[in-house]
Amino acid sequence: MVGTIQEDIVMIADTELLVTHKDVRLHVRRARTEDKAPLAGFFARVSPEDLRFRFLTSVREVSHERLSGMIHADNATTESLIAFSEDGSILGAAMLAGDKTGSVAEAAIAIRHDMKQMGIGWTLLDLLVERARRRGYRTIEAIEDRENRSAILIEREMGFDLHPVEGDPTLVRLSRTLG
Repeated sequence: MVGTIQEDIVMIADTELLVTHKDVRLHVRRARTEDKAPLAGFFARVSPEDLRFRFLTSVREVSHERLSGMIHADNATTESLIAFSEDGSILGAAMLAGDKTGSVAEAAIAIRHDMKQMGIGWTLLDLLVERARRRGYRTIEAIEDRENRSAILIEREMGFDLHPVEGDPTLVRLSRTLG
């Protein structure tokens, strides 16, 4: 069983090691029940603007229901992942949610504000693309606020195409066909 060191630090076990282009070592694993308090602490360190970008609505804090949804993700269609630093603190959270037909998966990522520009978002998105491909999805997409320029830039650099979201001029849909 994984225990906590502090409210926002989790012991690392059963992880996949990834290294960003800025040499940040990430230990990534599926979210677990005991991650609820650490995830709440992580989201408290995500800027209000980045919370809005991640959840596409203004939120001051991530609700109990949203946290529960992340840690109790349906493994058949949804993967909720947490990226930890070497010391066990959460640096990012990523989710891959597939549709019921098994053809399209949506990606969503949040990075701790003080760890932006370190390649974490790129590395986590690359991981989600690979997991979507392995699961047999034909397309991966992300819905972004038009103001989320850094996420849009990363997705465009990774081969995602930009599309308007009908009925909502504040959002764009970025999609990539998986081969």
